[in-house]
Amino acid sequence: MIMDENSFEEIEKKLKFDDAGLITAVIQDNVNNDVLMVGYMNSVSLYRTLTTGRVWFWSRSRQEYWRKGDTSGHIQLVRHVYVDCDGDCLLVKVEQKGGACHTGARTCFISAGELPVSGIIEEA
Repeated sequence: MIMDENSFEEIEKKLKFDDAGLITAVIQDNVNNDVLMVGYMNSVSLYRTLTTGRVWFWSRSRQEYWRKGDTSGHIQLVRHVYVDCDGDCLLVKVEQKGGACHTGARTCFISAGELPVSGIIEEA
């Protein structure tokens, strides 16, 4: 499907951007389903993601667009983009080239460690 202005406007109608104009994007490996990272997109970065085949984000700290991998070479090739049932979160399935984390790790959910959970309920 070729993305034009009208079709993108229809997509935008399904989405709930926050007060800052952002939507959370969970980035997941298309093959093994590892959650690689979480970022934020605005309308422009989402459009770029859907039309260029590469993942774009809006940097909340730098207040600028950034395309994953332009500095590190660890690019993310878009394979699928899904919207959650509330329209306030995206799931972007990618082919990850190199580490997804700024530390160089494959995923951002390894280096900081796992939190202890004491309230685990065993199945009856």
